Amino acid sequence: MHPEVQQDTPGKCPKCGGMDLVPKESLKLAADKSTKGIAQYKPLFIIVGLIALASIASAWDIQSGIAWLNAMYNFMAGFFLVFSGFKLLDVKGFAEGYSQYDLLAKHWHGYGLLYPFIELALGLGYILIPTSIALNMITVVLMVFSAAGVSIKIAKKEKFQCACLGTFIDVPLTYITIIEDIGMAIMAGSMLVTLYF
Repeated sequence: MHPEVQQDTPGKCPKCGGMDLVPKESLKLAADKSTKGIAQYKPLFIIVGLIALASIASAWDIQSGIAWLNAMYNFMAGFFLVFSGFKLLDVKGFAEGYSQYDLLAKHWHGYGLLYPFIELALGLGYILIPTSIALNMITVVLMVFSAAGVSIKIAKKEKFQCACLGTFIDVPLTYITIIEDIGMAIMAGSMLVTLYF
């Protein structure tokens, strides 16, 4: 309450009289923990930000501006290719981590081994056939299914590392993972709406 108050021995705050003085070390630990929590997501934010930047830049034309639908296709392609790449660096390690929270990988280990290749195929699909209805439907189902597994783990307050960036970058399994999955499902869903209407 009054950070300027300092003394060498435990006691009460002389200004308000009621609050116990807290050791400096415990304040520093709390601050470090808060900073570390945010810092753990830095690689994810940088990677997604660079994919978004490249997607928008590649969909920009000097005369007509940004073709937002093309930017979305580019983002989906880049996202799946980059994220599959991280997983492919250690497929077995990814499959182990993924089996801790994915609903299917938990019961069938082979799904975790296949998943990086599924993402690779989706990434190539968004380069080659981005307007494919089947491609976008598969993406919606896959992302919603993935978000369901993460949601269940979070609801149970179980702590796990997210395997989305493979085994080389530690990212906690939190609401950010759900936002990532649902965001991709929404983009694929909006493409389906565009294709149908």
